[in-house]
Amino acid sequence: MHNIITEGHRGYCAKYPENTLVSFQAALDFGVDAFEFDVWLTSDKVPVLMHDATAYRTCGVDKKINDMTLVQVKQLDAGSKFDPAFAGEPVPTLAEVLDLVVDKAKPDFMLGVEIKDYTEECADVTLRLLNARKLIDRCFFYCFNARIIKYLKERYKVRTMGYPDFQMREFFDGAYDYYDDIGIAMNIARSEVFPLFAAKGLPMHLYCADNEADVRLAIEKGASYITANDPTALHTVLGREILKP
Repeated sequence: MHNIITEGHRGYCAKYPENTLVSFQAALDFGVDAFEFDVWLTSDKVPVLMHDATAYRTCGVDKKINDMTLVQVKQLDAGSKFDPAFAGEPVPTLAEVLDLVVDKAKPDFMLGVEIKDYTEECADVTLRLLNARKLIDRCFFYCFNARIIKYLKERYKVRTMGYPDFQMREFFDGAYDYYDDIGIAMNIARSEVFPLFAAKGLPMHLYCADNEADVRLAIEKGASYITANDPTALHTVLGREILKP
């Protein structure tokens, strides 16, 4: 159990606005081994962090990130909808988050880099920024698009994680050959189809395990990497020290 990697989902998104610097800092302070984030390109080709294609759910602005400039994205409030206490929390650039990792994270801290913008250009820009900070070897690259997983593996030889075929865009015969790991949601881990994906023989990232029962199930299923919105139960079951942010 001690070899299981613990990951904060979009930082520490149960208690802080997701994909923001305050959320990532809280995850670092808590003591997880990694955190995950989602990358999109602005219209002027700057990678920023947002889970959805639009800013509506988290920021209340119904515009696509791809259609906004960096200046426009930086005017968004990513905190108020989560909790007024976080009013004015900005959407971070990828560069800002990577600088936080370089400055504040332990040397073996890992990153789950999800390419949400299903373009080779987004992958290229993301990899350039990671390479400039010598962080690529500390990353897993996630994507729900099989074409992008293949591109990342063939061009950059990085560690990739895809998902079960029925969840993937542009899946093709042989796509699993480009996965280093497979990401499996807890509802799938509890279902009758789980053995089909466990049989692939790939290390499994299970997400999101936010209570002790789910954490124990993820361990029982053989997870090598467990993601949580709130890592308290995860660290409790694993017997890890809990450092409250």
